[in-house]
Amino acid sequence: MSLLESPSFETVSSVIKSTTHSDGSYVLALTSLGNYYVSAASSPSNAIHLFDKSSLQRVHTLKGHESATTALRTVRGMGGSDRHTLLSAGKDGCVIGWDERSGAPSIKMTTSGRSRNLLSCDASHDGLTVAAGTDLQKEDAFILYWDPRKPAVPLRVHGSTHSDDITALHFLKNSPSPTSGQILLSASTDGLVSTSNSAEDDEDEAVLNVGSWGCSISQAGWIRSSSTNRVWAASDMETFSCWSNELDILQNCDIRHPSVHSHRRTWVTDYLITCHNTKRSDSNLAVFVGSNEGDVALLSSSNVTDSSTPWTINSTWARGHTGVVRSVFWDENHEILVTGGEDSKISTWRCPIPGHSSESARDESTMDMDSAILKRERDDDMDVSESEPGGKKVKR
Repeated sequence: MSLLESPSFETVSSVIKSTTHSDGSYVLALTSLGNYYVSAASSPSNAIHLFDKSSLQRVHTLKGHESATTALRTVRGMGGSDRHTLLSAGKDGCVIGWDERSGAPSIKMTTSGRSRNLLSCDASHDGLTVAAGTDLQKEDAFILYWDPRKPAVPLRVHGSTHSDDITALHFLKNSPSPTSGQILLSASTDGLVSTSNSAEDDEDEAVLNVGSWGCSISQAGWIRSSSTNRVWAASDMETFSCWSNELDILQNCDIRHPSVHSHRRTWVTDYLITCHNTKRSDSNLAVFVGSNEGDVALLSSSNVTDSSTPWTINSTWARGHTGVVRSVFWDENHEILVTGGEDSKISTWRCPIPGHSSESARDESTMDMDSAILKRERDDDMDVSESEPGGKKVKR
């Protein structure tokens, strides 16, 4: 499978700032909250750290979960508030909305009764529904729904959507239709991707579409565009797939196969890190992949639904990590890429815009990227919450 080199290809080999988890824990997830970049640490700490965006100095540390933080994201307006909130899930059976100012939970949703390991979570666009997915216990795996204003007991429980660990949950965000905002995408190690109506109590009526991939799914997400919504998914075997809105499979490929071997450079993908919904790609999707040496590359396709369309390598970020990179967060507002790895390091990098020349990217980096137009574009079309541990098996 061919991997073309973008005309504006650039290797970024100098980090802007770098810091570490002082206890040696893996960086499992990254997100953004106001003036902070936020990381989730593996055991033994399971802590959530907040770093100043400019200096990358650690400013706050939240206790995290008693047993393994499994998902971390930023959500807007949870429970009817007007703030952005950190939302996390853990194997202690809790979904927590954090007050980063006090360092304590502002909302704590529990499974009630028997404790269940939670592997994924998300909040609806209006902030009035929170969903979490459990691991498989005996013969059951559940999607739990809460009203965050009444967090003590789940609002409803769906137990037949999946038959194994539920590894990814994502509400459809920024949809013009209020009912579309109730649609939840779920994926599981049972090989299924599914969409459900989160407001429907009857699970037989709730499931809208189901797609079967036939392999264990580790990650999934929406590909949102102005014309239609599609779905991407990644497996434990480093395969990538794209699905229609009705969950018909459109592409299925091994993301390790596209490679570059030329007199100028070599790039070979060892694993998929995550995907990012962006307007700056023809297909509205940026695919971040990594090497075992700790380098990161950004791949894209002009038509991610067509397996015959070649992939393009746009940028690489080199010599910032040693070993596997677990997580990336693309701060498009400031053209910054944040990376975190098994080496406990968190690094910030200049992130060239795909399709722009290196000189243009440097010129634009001097501009005020928080302009009202760009900020409005981001708020209307992008989901800053797409960040959770995925892909690689996490250290516990």
